[in-house]
Amino acid sequence: MRILLIHSDYLNYNVKNKTPVAEEIEEVKKKGSFDESLVVFTAVEKDDENNPEAIVKNLVSEVKKANEQVKAENIVLYPYAHLSSSLSSPKLAVQILKDAEEALLAENFNVKRVPFGWYKAFEISCKGHPLSELSRTITVDDNEEEKTERKPSTWQILNGNELIEIDDFKFENKTFKQLVDYELGRGASDKGEPPHVKLMREKEICDYESASDVGNLKWYPKGRLIRDLLADYVYNLVVNQGAMPIETPIFYDLDNEAIYQHAYKFGERQYRTDTKRNLMLRFACCFGAFRVMADSFLTWKNLPAKLYELSTYSFRYEKKGEVVGLKRLRAFTMPDFHSFCADVDASLEEFSNQTEMCLQTGVDLELNFEVIFRATQDFYDEHKEWMYSIASKFEKPVLLEILPERHHYWVCKIDLANIDYLGRPIENPTIQIDVESAKRFGISYLGEDASQHTPTILHCSPTGSIERVLCALLEKTAIEINEKSPKLPTWLSPIQARIITVGEKHKEFANTLYDKINAANIRVDVDDRDESVGKKIRNASKEWIPYIFVVGDNEKESGKFQVTVRETGEKVEMTCDELINEINEKINGMPFRRLPLPKDISKRINFQ
Repeated sequence: MRILLIHSDYLNYNVKNKTPVAEEIEEVKKKGSFDESLVVFTAVEKDDENNPEAIVKNLVSEVKKANEQVKAENIVLYPYAHLSSSLSSPKLAVQILKDAEEALLAENFNVKRVPFGWYKAFEISCKGHPLSELSRTITVDDNEEEKTERKPSTWQILNGNELIEIDDFKFENKTFKQLVDYELGRGASDKGEPPHVKLMREKEICDYESASDVGNLKWYPKGRLIRDLLADYVYNLVVNQGAMPIETPIFYDLDNEAIYQHAYKFGERQYRTDTKRNLMLRFACCFGAFRVMADSFLTWKNLPAKLYELSTYSFRYEKKGEVVGLKRLRAFTMPDFHSFCADVDASLEEFSNQTEMCLQTGVDLELNFEVIFRATQDFYDEHKEWMYSIASKFEKPVLLEILPERHHYWVCKIDLANIDYLGRPIENPTIQIDVESAKRFGISYLGEDASQHTPTILHCSPTGSIERVLCALLEKTAIEINEKSPKLPTWLSPIQARIITVGEKHKEFANTLYDKINAANIRVDVDDRDESVGKKIRNASKEWIPYIFVVGDNEKESGKFQVTVRETGEKVEMTCDELINEINEKINGMPFRRLPLPKDISKRINFQ
């Protein structure tokens, strides 16, 4: 069954002509007017004939769920065959609608049913809020009431090969305890503004854009540079893993059954567009990657086949009150890496390799990951030793969640998270074993046995969204501020070295130094303003610049400088060549992009 739910100010209908399958109705039902209604446009389909009782039950459950959110005064069941091209028999359709009406009436809803099989003129006013237009596919096994009766997950600590009950575990790591407490619902709440929001503005990285939708940011040159460097970094990681970069659309048609079923799992987070077609902005690159592979001819020789896309952007319709800074957005940049493997067993080796890749991102980004390992009971029972071997790669305790049965497309996943200043996790890298999507999207490969087989898909984001990486980096500085000077990794610092002039007569020498350092692929600038040296040094410190040095008469004559190294807080005497060598050692192997700002600070715009 397909349904379209409209929260309306009013619905008016007027019966015109009778079709051959029209039900007999009283005169009073030939027209109707309903205010403040949840209008449920319905199309009963052929598949519904297999178990109409379940369809009725699931339809009623979905209507109740929607009405709990919009709280309409009336519910109107409106037969609307145009929602599907695979309709059931008229007799069954009428019966299902009648049964649904009776079930809702029995639960004290004010419900009306519009006549079936008549041509009708109708007028409707949609309220236009985010939940006022929802489409759903009702299936036999999609029973929300049964979902609420699911057995709960079991949670334990996996420390090496030892399983420990959470209440028996001795926590020695504060952030790991914060992760466990949060996952079990006894930790920090989601209230309060994290400190990175202030920092992202103060450091001229990005800010909210009031002329756009919430959760859509504007990025300044420094922030754009950091994003580009992170994107380059992930690109290099996945290409080294054998990934083939692609690019796919951001809009997808929800009338496509496979896309609808996949998107349905995200419910109200679907970011819809106001067009004639039923389009949704993607929440990840899965749709595009899956359709590329479904259209491709694959054999066992091609596997594992790997695709990568950096989505600029992905979209999720997060609740307005939950959108905050770089942590929860409606538009975000997601590195999406998909590996198509012969089967589950073949995916395990790839999973292991990708775990090591995700671990490397923690080293390169100077971030500490806490770990949640999740699996279904069946998967855990069959692959327990493999899971222990994966967990041992982290050389620390991990939180283990075992689900009694599969509720999602994945049977196993690992989530790596940083903990923010307020004790809440920031989801970063993830890997998932997907056993469902390939079949749904019609992806297959020719095996050695000359038969078609369905692959297993690994979803991996080596860093998580680019915005959340930056969120984690800024939150880390807020946590460490009493222990060390806040900073970004040198390779990500928008300005890696700053030359400060004592006076006007030292500008030419400063420019000579600039040319040499810049030629060595180091982002360097010159503070040539007519300000005191002390003020210039303080400003450079506020910008978290890793290396700062002053040039005056003595430096020009000796060729040596007192370089303030932010990481240690020390002043170290260096020549220009020594400075270049030290910075290059720090950024060796990392992506590089040139400074996207005028080299002279006197010529720069203040964005804040």
